[in-house]
Amino acid sequence: MNMRMFPAELPVKEFGIGRPLPRNEDATLLRGNGRYTDDLAVAGQLYAAFVRSRHAHGVVRGIDVSAAQSMKGVVAVYTGDDLEGQGYNPLKCVVDIPNRDGTPMKRPVRKALATDKVRFVGDPVAMVVARTAVQARDAAEAVSLDIETLPAVTSGEEALASGAPQLYDEVPGNLIVDFHHGDADKVAAAFAGAAHVTKLRIVNNRIVVNPLEPRSAIATYDGKAKRYVLHAPSQGAFGMRNNLAAAMGVQPEQMHLLTGHVGGSFGMKAAVFPEYVVLLHAARLLKKPVKWTDQRSESFVSDHHGRDMIFEAELALDARGRFLATRFTGIGNLGAYLSPVGPMMATLNIGKNSVGMYRTPLVEVQTKCVVTNTVPIAAYRGAGRPEGNYFMERLIDAAASEMGIDKATLRQRNLIAPQKLPWTTPVGTVYDSGDFPALFSSALEAADWKGYGKRLRASTRAGKLRGRGIGCYLEVTAPPSNEMGGIHFEPDGTVTIVTGTLDYGQGHWTPFAQVLTSALGVPFDKIRLVQGDSDRLIAGGGTGGSKSIMASGSAILEASDLVIEKGKLLAAHFLEAGVADIEFGQGRFRIAGTDRSIGVMEIAARLRAAPALPDELPRTLDVDHVFKAAPSAYPNGCHIAEVEIDPQTGQIEIASYVMVNDFGTVVNPMIVEGQLHGGVVQGIGQAIYEMTAYDESGQLMTGSYMDYAMPRAADVPFFSFANQGVPAKTNRLGAKGCGEAGCAGSLPSIMNAIVDALSPYGVQHVDMPATPQAIWRLIHRQS
Repeated sequence: MNMRMFPAELPVKEFGIGRPLPRNEDATLLRGNGRYTDDLAVAGQLYAAFVRSRHAHGVVRGIDVSAAQSMKGVVAVYTGDDLEGQGYNPLKCVVDIPNRDGTPMKRPVRKALATDKVRFVGDPVAMVVARTAVQARDAAEAVSLDIETLPAVTSGEEALASGAPQLYDEVPGNLIVDFHHGDADKVAAAFAGAAHVTKLRIVNNRIVVNPLEPRSAIATYDGKAKRYVLHAPSQGAFGMRNNLAAAMGVQPEQMHLLTGHVGGSFGMKAAVFPEYVVLLHAARLLKKPVKWTDQRSESFVSDHHGRDMIFEAELALDARGRFLATRFTGIGNLGAYLSPVGPMMATLNIGKNSVGMYRTPLVEVQTKCVVTNTVPIAAYRGAGRPEGNYFMERLIDAAASEMGIDKATLRQRNLIAPQKLPWTTPVGTVYDSGDFPALFSSALEAADWKGYGKRLRASTRAGKLRGRGIGCYLEVTAPPSNEMGGIHFEPDGTVTIVTGTLDYGQGHWTPFAQVLTSALGVPFDKIRLVQGDSDRLIAGGGTGGSKSIMASGSAILEASDLVIEKGKLLAAHFLEAGVADIEFGQGRFRIAGTDRSIGVMEIAARLRAAPALPDELPRTLDVDHVFKAAPSAYPNGCHIAEVEIDPQTGQIEIASYVMVNDFGTVVNPMIVEGQLHGGVVQGIGQAIYEMTAYDESGQLMTGSYMDYAMPRAADVPFFSFANQGVPAKTNRLGAKGCGEAGCAGSLPSIMNAIVDALSPYGVQHVDMPATPQAIWRLIHRQS
């Protein structure tokens, strides 16, 4: 297949690659015309509500549903016993992380409804179906649970302690996996011979995901076709369909998933949740659609949470400050059950992403992943990638302070030079492109690094503390799985892109259309996008891991090549020329050396008129193509933050925020900048505001927005953004992915700035979230 690279061979046109075009979706969404799952209704639908455990840990002795069944409007009540013998399967963890001795990790069974024990507050134990949502919720409160409470454990460290409450008989010591990566002997030797060793104990605080749209679903069942249909938010209709089918014990063809607009996910809505299984079960038995929408207070304890790990991070350096080795020893709290990728973040992704853009020759990661009586942990924007970068950048700042080396200088001494690329890291990743020293220098200049003293003096005169922090990052994106690239020329003259990625806020329609316009010359305003209908897909890796433009963009390019191959055959016929004489460019097929041509849209129009064609010619330009997986890419950048702190109150103000990033080829700069703004704000939230807190009985104390703080517009500064891209060599677009980079750059830059501001008080480290109370206590030496 012709490997045309972009953007070198096609000039950037008004609607092509590289243009900052507004998102096509915005007019619909801003006018309130979006259609989210809760906006939908199916004729004759019933409504569901779930009964959840109010205890973090306990033995289920009985569930009395009689009162609920007798209430007005109630149609049915289901418990875990009702699901037994129906052919349903436990919810799966899809990653396989072996123990250090090679034995497999533990995989405790999670059923859709708890039957023997409850293991966290919010664990679903029953579902009520009624004629109205209010009736269903009222009846759910009437279900009586007889639970013999057991001691609970909510901390990963405490879960490993001798005598800790045990969640599963088959998981002794609550230990799911004892992970190890790296050459322990070589790392130990490097530390033993180091001129300086820096150690930090770093808490990666647990996050409630809090997307704008709560989870919702409508389940139906076609008895004649023996086929389920589920309307639900997801991150990819094809993968979710397959996973739902596995959970229901049916073939993929017996499941149809439909996803409309999605109001945020950040990793959480990619999973098959237990509620979906029970809803589909009820729809099959009742022969009616069943709808459920989460309440916000319920979502705090029923959606997956993010982050939650504690690591001892170590960095060995020689006398000049050159990195010799890193060692990360930690505990990952997985919550009560294994989510689909639960063990991945604290294990594999720490090692791969902690290397960053530095010449670190040795890396060792040792992680114990444990279960606790808390909400299960799953992927949250970055899924271990921001953590790995955060750990490394905090170590570098601490080492610089301890060794008396300028923080920028220490980083510059260890950056991988561009002439050394491709560079193989100690964890086996291979950096194919980039110019880390040039990018770093640009960030220092953009932040006016040399002029900081003047700003510091001004803050001091105003009675404020000031600090600055660097956050370099390099992420290893998820490797794109097989992705569909469908191009369909519709009867109304529009062109539909069909792809298995899914937009849950990113704005896929516009950049995908820009790729197609550049490749085929199709008019931008004629392009439509289909993503959320599993019946329209033949493959799909979904959206996650910052890979959508690499996967879908490459799929669109390869599908475009196939359209061009078909088009040349048809153009030769319509222009009465030989196929070898047909050239294609800028949306038109031309006879070489002449001005005779026909456009791709003209060919599509002629085909719609159903002309008589020779048998060997295609009857359509439509293509359904599967793009094979490409390697990961390595987006990177440098973020520099400055903060001011009021020493009387501990209040933090972010005074400035500068970011210079390398995202390779940028298809739509406006959308990329928006993605970075969102990611940085989420990083600010984790760094300063967001914290989950459990009491000793396992009750979530931060279960609403009255107790759980999130950043608002007034809490964040105007951002300075620049892309200094070096195209990737691993995909045809040269793109590197940007969706999660904001978190990776903001966590270290913000926290390093806070520590720098507090350094006059002897503060060497601050854990997230750096709330005003925590800052005040550090300043005033309060425990």
